[in-house]
Amino acid sequence: MSNDPLHGITLERMLTELVDEYGWDDLAFRIRINCFKNDPSIKSSLKFLRKTDWARNKVEILYKQFLGLKDSERWI
Repeated sequence: MSNDPLHGITLERMLTELVDEYGWDDLAFRIRINCFKNDPSIKSSLKFLRKTDWARNKVEILYKQFLGLKDSERWI
């Protein structure tokens, strides 16, 4: 069994839940990524996040905070 709290949760699920909770504008404010600011969509954001480790890491940290989990990194 994995100790990773995100084990089994897809990037698409994380992003969809974050967008549902915060909306694109607030998400773009919380994580400063252009794909969240300029004509955002789940599809285009996933394409970028799958290729960009640092951006995906920021989404994962925010998702853990959204779930109420503690993370070693305090700030995104």
